[in-house]
Amino acid sequence: MVRSEDRFEYAFFDLETTKPTQPGQECIILEFGAILVCPSTLVELDAYSTLVRPADLSSIAPLPMRSNGINRDTVASSPTFQDIADEVYDILHGRIWAGHNILGFDCALIQKAFAHIGRPAPKPKGTIDSLALLEQRFGRRAGNMKMDTLANYFGLGRQEHRSLADVRLNLEVLKNCATVLFLESSLPDMGPLSNEMQEELNQLDSAVGFLEPDQVFIPSIDASLVPLYRGSQRIKLLHDLKLCCRHMKLRFGINMKSDFFDYYGRPKLNIIADASPNLCKVLDACDDIASKLSVDSGSKSEWKPVVIRQYDYPAVRLHIPASGDIRIYATEIYKKEPSGTEQRLVFTKLDSSELSTLFKQGSFMDAFFSLDPYDYQQNASIRLVAKKLVIHSN
Repeated sequence: MVRSEDRFEYAFFDLETTKPTQPGQECIILEFGAILVCPSTLVELDAYSTLVRPADLSSIAPLPMRSNGINRDTVASSPTFQDIADEVYDILHGRIWAGHNILGFDCALIQKAFAHIGRPAPKPKGTIDSLALLEQRFGRRAGNMKMDTLANYFGLGRQEHRSLADVRLNLEVLKNCATVLFLESSLPDMGPLSNEMQEELNQLDSAVGFLEPDQVFIPSIDASLVPLYRGSQRIKLLHDLKLCCRHMKLRFGINMKSDFFDYYGRPKLNIIADASPNLCKVLDACDDIASKLSVDSGSKSEWKPVVIRQYDYPAVRLHIPASGDIRIYATEIYKKEPSGTEQRLVFTKLDSSELSTLFKQGSFMDAFFSLDPYDYQQNASIRLVAKKLVIHSN
């Protein structure tokens, strides 16, 4: 692999790992593959790949369960991650990292792998996650946006699920998507059709970066203490976890009798919705990590679980914040028609009675929200802050 001092290349990389068979089990790296790509020409300049022998060979499932051919025998004589750590570090450190779903999976595994051998992990100059990028720019016209689906869409063949082949396929998929978008941008204005496509893109822009609960790699969830002010600290969940939950059932709408107000005298608004089992798994994992960190930090506050389990079905509270110091909602609120069309609702003031007519008990919505740990006035928990809510029409 070429050593480059200015490190201008994109480092496309991919990992093949073991598949966890039970809760709490970590993925273990079995193969690392990377290519260095010129950002000006997208020409591959160099490549590197190797199988990786885990400390425990029994963590690898038997051959019939692995379609890519990686098994105990094929990795038995391969180097360990510690053996290849220098090469991996040199490939990745100081370069722009690129890959498909690397922010949700591969980046965290690289960090953990270096931590396990007691070495500092490489740091990127920037990251390009093609999953998030294509969801934003290309939309879901190709389907579920998995690499094998995208490859099939463009007639590029099957995904091999081998690291080096997959990163090269990733690059070809990006080239095809970019070509389609470039050609579309050269077309004349197509009136209503063009407007409809732009509206769809706007809706995708506001939802990009959000993961559905089953897309979250739970072992990668972590938290740390970060400075707040005057020497104090706050808990921050790593990887800026943002979630998307579709078709959530509203259990309780806006509380019209709320006595809670913010610094500017605006009512604190929230709704309560049922939480799916997958969402509960993610939030419980976040809860467990953040609450332990809260105790370790010396906080005396009472930790309140984010999942509410006092009803016959687990539920969560979604907060609808106001925007800065003005009296409008920071949350984007849409109404979804039976046809599937989403229309953004425009509000000129904070009006809880107006919202209560929209968020009715028993109705359904799509929720996009962030996770915000807090410790305030002897109470600590994780606040779910609604970024976008899509109310389904009856």
